Amino acid sequence: MAILYTFRRCPYAIRARMALAAAEIPFEIREVILRNKPPEMLEISPKGTVPVLLINESSRVIEESLDIMYWALEQNSSLPWLNFSSEVKKEILGLIAENDTRFKHSLDRYKYADRYELDPQEHRSLAEVFLQELELRLTEDVFLFGPDISLADIAIFPFIRQFSKVDLDWFSKTPYENLKKWLEYHLESELFLRVMKKHSPWKKENPQKIS
Repeated sequence: MAILYTFRRCPYAIRARMALAAAEIPFEIREVILRNKPPEMLEISPKGTVPVLLINESSRVIEESLDIMYWALEQNSSLPWLNFSSEVKKEILGLIAENDTRFKHSLDRYKYADRYELDPQEHRSLAEVFLQELELRLTEDVFLFGPDISLADIAIFPFIRQFSKVDLDWFSKTPYENLKKWLEYHLESELFLRVMKKHSPWKKENPQKIS
């Protein structure tokens, strides 16, 4: 049984949980309070960020959400999230990298503008460059790389969710109609709802929570 240290609302943790659940890999959820991280987690991953996956049978520790997603795909070859040509795979990974770098940088400064002492609208505008790119892709098909879900859809969706929640009223009035439909699809999906069930913070003496 794999063990996943996670935080329910963290977009990195959400995409890791979605990949593990979609690949039908049973795992124990250990919900973490970020201001009071369990020593068991820090012992295997001193960097102290979630998600962290411990694969018990091999004692392997995976500390990055994308690496957890790749591992999940390796365990279940029937999951078609990367069943694309090598050229399209390269595009998929490039779009995820753009999400995880430039978009995430702007998202943080929009969401936590007070912390950074910055103008939130300036960074919202910078983040919109990525939204416009996604909107353009979604004018052509239901998902980012065609009629079927790819790794990019699952890896990027939690960050668009986080962005939309900063100012829901503003986001609802944006012209990104295809993006909003795509977001709504994922928000209502059985997979997302399954991995967003609430769990009490994990303590060693608590009963295991199995996903």
